[in-house]
Amino acid sequence: MLLPGTFLGVWNLISISNEHSLSSLSAAWIQAHGHAQIFGWIGTFIIGIGYYSLSKMGAIPPFALRRGWISWGVWSFGVSLRWAANVSLWHWRILLPLSAFAELAAFLVFYMTVSRHRTEGARRRIPAWMLLVIGSTTGFLILLLFNAATCLWLAVTATAPEFPHGLDQRFLVLATWGVPVLAVWGFNARWLPAFMGLKPASERGLRVALVVCGAGVISALLGYFPLAAALLTIASANAAIWLNVFDSPENPPKLQGVHRSFPAFVRLCYVWLVVAALLSMWAAIADRNGGIWGASRHALTVGFLASMIFAIGPRVLPAFCGGRKVFSPSLMLAACSLLNFGCLLRVSAEIPAYEGMLQGVWHILPCSAIVELIAVSLFALNLALTLAHAATPLNDNNLYKISLATPGELPGQARG
Repeated sequence: MLLPGTFLGVWNLISISNEHSLSSLSAAWIQAHGHAQIFGWIGTFIIGIGYYSLSKMGAIPPFALRRGWISWGVWSFGVSLRWAANVSLWHWRILLPLSAFAELAAFLVFYMTVSRHRTEGARRRIPAWMLLVIGSTTGFLILLLFNAATCLWLAVTATAPEFPHGLDQRFLVLATWGVPVLAVWGFNARWLPAFMGLKPASERGLRVALVVCGAGVISALLGYFPLAAALLTIASANAAIWLNVFDSPENPPKLQGVHRSFPAFVRLCYVWLVVAALLSMWAAIADRNGGIWGASRHALTVGFLASMIFAIGPRVLPAFCGGRKVFSPSLMLAACSLLNFGCLLRVSAEIPAYEGMLQGVWHILPCSAIVELIAVSLFALNLALTLAHAATPLNDNNLYKISLATPGELPGQARG
C-alpha cells in the first residue's frame, strides 16, 4: 500500500513542477495519492497494530482472530479499488462508493472488536494512552462514515471522483489530526518510556492534549480554520511537552537491533509536528494558491507521521513478526535520513514555488519527491528482507550468529 501512493505522489509532483502550477493536475490523482498514503498505509498500520495489541492483551479469543484476516482482506480491497477508480476513472461511479463501503465494512469488524474490549475494561480507570487510541479509533469511524457519504454523493451528482476543495480541506484535517496523530501520541505514551528511557508521560497533560486536539478538529469541520489551527498548535506543543520527548532520559534507551540514532529521529518527528501546526496557522490567514497548506500537510504526514513509522517500525514490527531483529539498522538510518531531508526540501520549496515568491525553487520539488521515494524504497526493502530472512528469535544463544550475519549492526548487545 505504501509504494503505489508514494509513486503517484512523485509523478504528481513532477507534473506540477513541469507546469509550475497546481491546477495543471487532476485533483482526482492528487486525492488518490493522499488516500493511498493515509488510508492504505497509515490506516492499515493502525488497524494491524490494534489487532496485535488486543490479541497480546488477551482481549481477542483465539477463535475470533479470523476477524483480523477479514478486516485485512476487505480493507486492502477497498483501498486498492479507490486508488484504481481515481487514477483510471473506469466506472468510477460504481467503484468509488463500493471502495468506501468496503473500507467501512472492514473497519466495523475491527471497531466491534475494540468496543467489546472497551466494555470489558470499563470498570477500571482508562489510562491516557488508551484514551488517545480510543479517540483515534472513534475519529477513524467518523472519517469513514464521512468518506462513504461523500463518495455516494459524488457518484450521484458529480462529473469526476474529486472532493470539492472546501470539503476536502475539512476531510484532510479529520483524516490527519483526528486519526493518525492521536494514535501516534497514544502509542508513543505507551512505548517511548521503555524505548527511549523517558519518564512516563503525564496523564493529565495527555488528556488536555486530546481535548484541545478534538476541539481543533471540530472547529475545522465547522469551517473555523484559524481557530482550528491555533488549537492544534497548542495541542501539539502540549503533546511534545507531556510525552517528555525532549527531556533527558532517566534510564538507558533500549536500542537493541535498531540504529543508535533512533531517539534523535523520534525527537525530530515532534519538531516537524510543531512546524506543521505553525504552518497551518499561517495558511489559515495567508494561503492563496495552496502552497502553505501543502507544506503544512507535508510536514505533518511525512515529517511527523511517516518519519515516526520509519523510526518506530524497525523497533516494533520485527518483534510483531516472531521476534526477529530488523535486517539492517544501517538501512534504517539511511531511510530515516533521506526521508527527513526530502521533507525539508519539499516544505522549504513548496511555499515560495506555489505562492509565486520564487520561481527557481520549482526545480527543487521533483528532487524532494525522488529523495523521498528512495527513502520509502529503502524502508520497504529493509522490512521485506527482515521478513524474508530466516527466523532469528531474540535470545542470548543466537546473538553472536546475528552479529556475524550483519557485522557491526548490533553494537553493545552483540559484543556482550
